[in-house]
Amino acid sequence: MKNLILIAVLSFLMLGCTSNDKYVLWETEAPSHFPKISAIGYAPLATQPSNIEAHKVLMAMQASKVAAYRELAEQVYGQKIDAVSNVSEWLLTNDSVKSSVSGIIRGAKVVKTYPSGDFYVTELELDFEQVWHLYEQQNRAKRIKEVTYF
Repeated sequence: MKNLILIAVLSFLMLGCTSNDKYVLWETEAPSHFPKISAIGYAPLATQPSNIEAHKVLMAMQASKVAAYRELAEQVYGQKIDAVSNVSEWLLTNDSVKSSVSGIIRGAKVVKTYPSGDFYVTELELDFEQVWHLYEQQNRAKRIKEVTYF
């Protein structure tokens, strides 16, 4: 019985080695055009949780930067929307909408950050040529290979 199982396993392995399938590993190519996208984030100064004006400004600066990064992520990855509506006796009794975004933004730069009235504003720019170069540094697929399995 052991010999029969051993012969079956060896036959299976031999058949797997005789395949002439070819697999090609492709090198990634740079696109002909790299777009630039921008985002603006706002944060109110008055509602920042501090009694010291300088702390409020610093908190608003950070909050506006995070809001701008969120907007960039929405543009790059899209936004997930979950919505639920309940109707009872032909009346809307509950309506709930949740949105979320998830992603990693690399290579964005702060173009401008400034106070504007009661808000702090941060402007970001994402140049996809910079994103491409960052991608190339991390994923170094350099040669096109044709691999044949015998």
